Amino acid sequence: MTRDNPIYSTAELPVLQNTTYSSAEEARSCPTGQVELRRDPHTGIVTNTAFDPSKIVYDSRYQNEQAHSSAFRRHLESVADELTASMDCAAVVEVGCGKGRFLEVLWARGIDAIGFDPAYEGSDMRIRTQLFGVDVRIRATAIVLRHVLEHIPDPVAFLAAIRDANGGSGTIYVEVPCFDWIRSHRTWFDVFYEHVNYFRVQDFRRMFGSIRTLGHCFGGQYIRLVADLASLRSPGPDSGAEPSVPADFLGSLHRSIAVDGPRRPVAVWGGSSKGVIFSIVRERLGHGVNHVIDVNPAKQGRHIPVTGLRVISPTEALRSIPEGTHTWVVNSNYLPEIAEVAGSHLRLLTIDDPHAMRAIGSTDSKGSA
Repeated sequence: MTRDNPIYSTAELPVLQNTTYSSAEEARSCPTGQVELRRDPHTGIVTNTAFDPSKIVYDSRYQNEQAHSSAFRRHLESVADELTASMDCAAVVEVGCGKGRFLEVLWARGIDAIGFDPAYEGSDMRIRTQLFGVDVRIRATAIVLRHVLEHIPDPVAFLAAIRDANGGSGTIYVEVPCFDWIRSHRTWFDVFYEHVNYFRVQDFRRMFGSIRTLGHCFGGQYIRLVADLASLRSPGPDSGAEPSVPADFLGSLHRSIAVDGPRRPVAVWGGSSKGVIFSIVRERLGHGVNHVIDVNPAKQGRHIPVTGLRVISPTEALRSIPEGTHTWVVNSNYLPEIAEVAGSHLRLLTIDDPHAMRAIGSTDSKGSA
């Protein structure tokens, strides 16, 4: 693979940004890695050429459950709608099912579904606490791969293993972050070490010969695909223009610092991937945040990697953080529900619009930051 100038690079990101720690000291000493994004000359997929899979170990400390959010629960319902409309759901297998929340959505609809994930913590026998490997054999009419493929060093080989494990048949639903959305929205805080791949729509057009649906969902942040597994093929090089990030890719970072000025304290709402990276980069520039707020009880009271910041609940935030505190919402999809909880106590600011930052609450009811 070429070692020319990367599309984007950043150093010392946590290898697992969603792993939380029992102490700030442990969190600050967590393993980190380098990110160097380049387009693979053989597959055309943008990948982190500095990725080392031996650094990645998923365990029960890994917490990426988003279903505590009503907006994300609605998204899961929309995924279930897509499955039932586009696929034969007589027998569904979800590879990388996390804590099993999407499977619960399917089960509530009477759909026969099982899952695989080593990070699962429950006791439902329909979920196997193991990685999906070459020795697994399944018999599924529909296979679900939500936010897994971006973690896999050789995504085409992994898809081929799933196809072969299922006897070469079946349809697959794939959902991954959209690199073009990250680029166009300048969301530098969407680049993570554990995401070895960054997909674009054209990658899947080259990867599958028979596609049933292909588009975007979750406000454009994700690519959604339904394809026939038997049509999987080597994608080959991408003949399009070399992907790049805009010259002002980090513009929102510097604007957020300018908006805050000398004001303290500053908070971020969201203790998962985006909020973790936002907190790290701001700290390294000498403008760190003071509080991390998250609705996930499994994160509350624990510490996020690198900065060691302690995650607090919305209730604790509203009780202990001064009125008018600048609170950065790193995913606008969640802004309405966050605003409903925060009321007028916090000044909520968004950062994922490349053209303007919105502000809600405190002294201003609504407007531009």
